Amino acid sequence: MAKIIIDPVTRIEGHLKISAVTEDGVVKEARCSGMMFRGLEVILRGRDPRDAQRITQRICGVCPTAHATASSLALDDAFGVADRIPDNGRVIRNLIFGSNYVQSHILHFYHLAALDYVDVAAASDYSGSDPRLRQVAAFIARGSLAPFFPRYEGDYRLPKAVNQAAVSHYVEALDKRREAQEMLAIFGGKMPHSMGIFPGGALEKVSVSKIAEFRWRLERLRDFIDNIYIPDVLAVAGAYPDYFQIGQGCGRYLAYGNWDLDSEPDLTKRKRLQPHGTLDGATLSHSPLEPSRITEDVQHSWYKSRSHLPPSDGQTEVDPMKPGAYSFLKAPRYDGDAYEVGPLARVLVAYVTGDSTTRKLVDGALAALRAGVPALFSVLGRHAARALECKIVADAMADWLLELRPGEPSCAVYDLPESGSGMGLTEGPRGALGHWIAIENGVISNYQAVVPTTWNCSPRDDGGQPGACEQALEGTKVKDAENPFELVRIVRSFDPCIACAVHMVTPKGNEIGRFQVV
Repeated sequence: MAKIIIDPVTRIEGHLKISAVTEDGVVKEARCSGMMFRGLEVILRGRDPRDAQRITQRICGVCPTAHATASSLALDDAFGVADRIPDNGRVIRNLIFGSNYVQSHILHFYHLAALDYVDVAAASDYSGSDPRLRQVAAFIARGSLAPFFPRYEGDYRLPKAVNQAAVSHYVEALDKRREAQEMLAIFGGKMPHSMGIFPGGALEKVSVSKIAEFRWRLERLRDFIDNIYIPDVLAVAGAYPDYFQIGQGCGRYLAYGNWDLDSEPDLTKRKRLQPHGTLDGATLSHSPLEPSRITEDVQHSWYKSRSHLPPSDGQTEVDPMKPGAYSFLKAPRYDGDAYEVGPLARVLVAYVTGDSTTRKLVDGALAALRAGVPALFSVLGRHAARALECKIVADAMADWLLELRPGEPSCAVYDLPESGSGMGLTEGPRGALGHWIAIENGVISNYQAVVPTTWNCSPRDDGGQPGACEQALEGTKVKDAENPFELVRIVRSFDPCIACAVHMVTPKGNEIGRFQVV
């Protein structure tokens, strides 16, 4: 028996530790540990409820728009205006959030995960006419190689020409991310921590000039997605076919659904571009979402709070010396089982429920790779799903833009309630995201958020069931314990955001400074 510890896993958001016990080179037990402790929810208690969608964005600088959306949906529910969101407000929310999705998916593949498969050193001797490759070659020649090195040395398989093209696209993707952020700011005001999404709808007024500014940037991004991003993912998939059999995980998938197409007050009945539900990967059977089945366990988390609580009743009291605990992440469960969330879960749920756009794209990609649907339950399946979803969202935004009506309102008028509660369920780029709020005497009395990486990188639950990422690591063959590139490839396929996953706080006191960790 041998033990591999990767601390921290790099090229993700936040501080994640991976421990793997191997026998004959095969992972027998894996543990994901969120090693950082933060505090956001305590800051919200006692505040005006309308502060929530501003403060919760500070959970993460990479995916703040997801928290603004989930928080505003929870406030819509609590304020009783979920069925009165103006069409302009609904569409603007979708456009702001969609811009963040496109940026996030491009970021993940090119700047977080691609270096697991693309050898930047292949550009060191480049002398052609591509200005981006010439810049990279000059950068390498300086000898200061961060952020490309240090790294685990992967089994790089791409032909040199394809490899060099991917390096050029790595640099180009930086500009595309900037364009996506500029696109977001047209209706969101700024990024990160945009100002446009608000309870009742959105704050920005619609104009023809804003629609035009958004549209030309969107078309450039759609061209990049269609002609560079998706082909690059397929090229990597073609060179690494074994990674369609690696990193399966728990085989159960959960999606809350995303992109509101109407203002039905019940989120589980609201029409959305991407449907909600759970999926059994073994049988491809789908079941509608029932939020009441969501609970959180904490036996192996550094908290004193009780297990099996629904998020609306969540408790979070830190206990960093707790015996048997190994993570600051809780363990969310649906009907007591671990579920994977994220682009793969969303694409699978849409595919199985018959969404024609999703089925056409997925079937086309699988045909190109000569693979079947089970191949998606894997490392490369997650990357492929993310790229295809990026196209689905970008194409939908082109249609949504045409629904905007200059001069019409974008936000509903409402009165703040003295008491109430609300639930906001949406999908961050990394997966299912839920916010729950309780209001008493006109201020926030309790606030809880369960985020995508809390689902995917959770520790074991009270029954000893590993989380989705832990299950994906277990059973993996590691060729070299000193160079465990197989493990980081699996972890990065989930696109973890530990900054989001460890946002929890102790409930004692309303002041920021009244808690500490020893």
